[in-house]
Amino acid sequence: MARRATAALASHDVLLLCDVVLAECVYVLTSVYEVPRPRVADLMRAVIAHPTIATIDTPVLLRALAIYEGDRLGFADAYLAAQAEATGGREVLSFDRALDRVGTITRREP
Repeated sequence: MARRATAALASHDVLLLCDVVLAECVYVLTSVYEVPRPRVADLMRAVIAHPTIATIDTPVLLRALAIYEGDRLGFADAYLAAQAEATGGREVLSFDRALDRVGTITRREP
């Protein structure tokens, strides 16, 4: 599989990396392969920066990876925080108190 994936990346076709696919990659790397969080964040940044990879909102993905790595949230929560920052709302409804570690947003319980 690695050889075929490398060949696809080496092509000159632009490939779309959807946000949910990146989240799945983070999940598999951490839970299945037990890759440490900082390494996962570095690997995902490298994928996003690859010249044949396109994303819908690169700044949000990069910010989500920074939150995931620095504030030690799950990627889904880190992505939620990054989206809240990006949209200017900065307030999220969640029961997850881990979001309180992100100082740039306010968590409110429903």
